[in-house]
Amino acid sequence: MAEPQNEIPVVRIELEELRRFTREALLAMGITADEANATAEALIYSELRFHQGQGQGVRRLVNYRKRLAEKLITVGAPFEVLKESPALALVDAHNGMGSLVGLRAMRLAVEKAKVCGVGCVIVRGGTHYGSSAVHAAEAERNGCVGIAFTNAGPEMAAWGGATPVVGTNPWAIAAPGGNGFPVVLDIALTTAGKGMMRWHEREGKQMPIDWALTPEGEETTDPTAAMAGALLGIGQYKGYGLSLMTDVMTGVLSGGVFGLDPYSNPARTSVSHTFLAFDIEWFMPLEEFRARMARFAEMIRASKLRPGFTEVLLPGELEARREQEKRTHGVPLPEYVLEEFATLASQLGIRPLATKA
Repeated sequence: MAEPQNEIPVVRIELEELRRFTREALLAMGITADEANATAEALIYSELRFHQGQGQGVRRLVNYRKRLAEKLITVGAPFEVLKESPALALVDAHNGMGSLVGLRAMRLAVEKAKVCGVGCVIVRGGTHYGSSAVHAAEAERNGCVGIAFTNAGPEMAAWGGATPVVGTNPWAIAAPGGNGFPVVLDIALTTAGKGMMRWHEREGKQMPIDWALTPEGEETTDPTAAMAGALLGIGQYKGYGLSLMTDVMTGVLSGGVFGLDPYSNPARTSVSHTFLAFDIEWFMPLEEFRARMARFAEMIRASKLRPGFTEVLLPGELEARREQEKRTHGVPLPEYVLEEFATLASQLGIRPLATKA
């Protein structure tokens, strides 16, 4: 099916200009070069691949500016390995910049996988680390199947409950593909996030009724009414169960916080993450794996189509198409984001973002 279109006016920005602005803005916020590089690349990755309503791309610069100005992220924080074995590590991130923490943690998991076949790194004391796919993809680029997941502040109701008790707790799994792009599953465990609700609110559209509840616990299609309520899990009780178990495998197991406690202290978000890497070469040659993935894709694409559908896509295929389109034609940003960036550039004393001619 065709890519869903939005009605919010957008302006196309050249990719390298957007990368330049993002990195310069982050450096001007006072973080280290390593933190700025990792965060800029993570934001660009998300901006290229995901729908703007998901809110994981470069528009988070404004949020980072606010959190850094309020000293809610510790600049230059140590990446402290508390305990490790050949295949495992437990890390305290000390409230450090989430994108760099995630990059270091997944690289450590990959190093361990190259020795043991599998590597697992669990992090506590973290901050928002962006899209889980950013970190899973780091393992995929290094010949591994990568898995990254995190807990988050409470936004989802337990099945049958009306108040938020667990987070969206997103997952990503990335594997080398056999069709020219990696296979990447990137999902929150809620049916949708508040970013998409805000997107519908800005466009004046109703949202699907299975996204969220009002504060009174009623289902609603009104994104404004739902913003103060609780989100609903994917697959009803299944999403709630997966979110709860994600908290177990991150916050509970790491010795960090979980459930109602992540983000409860504004000065320390205290989220926890888990990173896994499986070295494909331990199992078989990488090219054999790619050939098997290509065969798997053939099986999927050969399935009979439902009415109204023109093709079956693999996880990450739509995102790969978005990325190619944006690399070719420029990255579309809403006008309100460009206005925020103009203000940000003035505040930080950096060269404003140039729009595509």
